[in-house]
Amino acid sequence: MLDINDKTVAEIVSQDYRTADAFKKNGIDFCCGGKVTLKEVCENKNISYEKLKADIETSTTRREEKHDFNHWPLDQLTDYISEKHHRYVRENIPIITQYAEKVTLVHGNGSPETVEIKDIFKALSQELLLHMHKEESILFPYIKKLSAMRRGEIPFTPPPFGSIQNPIRMMEIEHELAGDNERRIKELSNSYEPPAHACNTFRVLYAKLHEFESDLHKHIHLENNILFPRAIKLETKLTRN
Repeated sequence: MLDINDKTVAEIVSQDYRTADAFKKNGIDFCCGGKVTLKEVCENKNISYEKLKADIETSTTRREEKHDFNHWPLDQLTDYISEKHHRYVRENIPIITQYAEKVTLVHGNGSPETVEIKDIFKALSQELLLHMHKEESILFPYIKKLSAMRRGEIPFTPPPFGSIQNPIRMMEIEHELAGDNERRIKELSNSYEPPAHACNTFRVLYAKLHEFESDLHKHIHLENNILFPRAIKLETKLTRN
């Protein structure tokens, strides 16, 4: 249980970087202006103390889900990937981008690697947004059709791209490129270990980048190792019948 009683905003974020999301949501500076207690900042900003505590609790109680994805219907799996992982990427790109811009503005001269990290993350973000759009508009709808065909709800019809293996091959190449960018960010950030002089925003940036990498690994695993092989297998079976 996170101890927030009589702690300053900066101390709370130092205990658990995830609380930064709650402070950012409420327009509270946890870095340079973080030397005030929760009650003080609520009084200064006319924010409900109970609501802020609830937001902090929500930000720190994310539970790891355990599912048997290998036995999920493919249409359910595509929805899960879109609603969980694609949504995570879209929600966190602007948050991390803002942190990266602030860190480079303040620390860019003394820590030039942060400038390169910011640029790589910007490129990665643009690639991921386009990648997810292609999945959601082309690949995932066809996988859902395959599921409906398997259930006999609609007759089998070949896709306009010849075989599902064609877009999957392109998605896997793009996954490799994303992985290369993530590895470079990890290398530049010393495995997400901020320097001793780092302020709270600097520390939260590296923690969020680490979290982003972890989510992306799960995201790509679900697609490369479960969704894509099963979709290819189903298409092959339907083509032969």
